[in-house]
Amino acid sequence: MAESPDDHAVSPLEAALALNGDGSRIAQARHLVAVFLGRAEDHCGIPIAAATVEIAQLIVSELVTNARKYAPGPALLQLRIRGPMLRIELTDSNPAIPTPHAPDAERIGWHGMEIVAALAHTVTMERTPAGKRITAHLELSPAGT
Repeated sequence: MAESPDDHAVSPLEAALALNGDGSRIAQARHLVAVFLGRAEDHCGIPIAAATVEIAQLIVSELVTNARKYAPGPALLQLRIRGPMLRIELTDSNPAIPTPHAPDAERIGWHGMEIVAALAHTVTMERTPAGKRITAHLELSPAGT
């Protein structure tokens, strides 16, 4: 599928991807994280650990999957680097804040926010006039650490 110029924007310290109901956006969001962190690495001159890129991609996958499954309208993924932190923000049209579930190895599914919370430095969830915003902060570990 060809992307239009408005589908996503990338700068050295910010990137965004508009999401719709198309499942291919999950793969595009993961790719955007890798490209974005590569550009940020070049811009900042600090090599980012491959494991950090993979963790960021997993967090994005979980957030985008949840938005696709539970939000009836469009969503927006935004990535920003501020100091040593990557800010991953997903805004969608569902105002319901995810309810954390108690850990249960027998439960099938409903582990997405558990995964995000376990991997991120911090996670915040808030209602917005159009739905909700989930923000995860991830410490950018340099390569070799």
